[in-house]
Amino acid sequence: MTTPIADIIANTKEIYMTDSSLESLMDFERVLDELDVYAFANWKKGELIAGPQYEKYFVSCTFMWPLKKMPDPRGGERLLNYDCEVTYQKSILESPVEVKDQGDFEAGSKMPKLKKTPIWIVSITMPKELMRDIKQGSLELEGATIDLEDIDKAYEQGEDNDVFKDEENA
Repeated sequence: MTTPIADIIANTKEIYMTDSSLESLMDFERVLDELDVYAFANWKKGELIAGPQYEKYFVSCTFMWPLKKMPDPRGGERLLNYDCEVTYQKSILESPVEVKDQGDFEAGSKMPKLKKTPIWIVSITMPKELMRDIKQGSLELEGATIDLEDIDKAYEQGEDNDVFKDEENA
């Protein structure tokens, strides 16, 4: 299976044309972050090549890595515990070579030759419910919602120092 760079560029353009796709990708990424997938080797180095693709109950995204930088499968295993589906596949990325002279063009055309680079493709299908459960900027504790921005502001303003002083005096 080969992956043309033109398809990846078209997917990226489509994402930026719709706000809902961008929001879905942010929710998708937030789940990966909250489940500590990025703690495993090379997961941060992945690049989106397809998606988000929507189904009734699921959202799917496909990412690529250089062949020598395969993401640690233990990160994918972590997603399996949350009803995600993760598949790994070897593929070839086709991209144009840098044109330096006439020999860099396809014979009889003005199109550059294509360079073939081996890659890993990882497809992740995630339940929409999981994406909804991990809310943006908030954390649920015992039925109460705490805004993480308020906590950050309290730290910046030094309001947390008073709490520690009170505990030390008690």
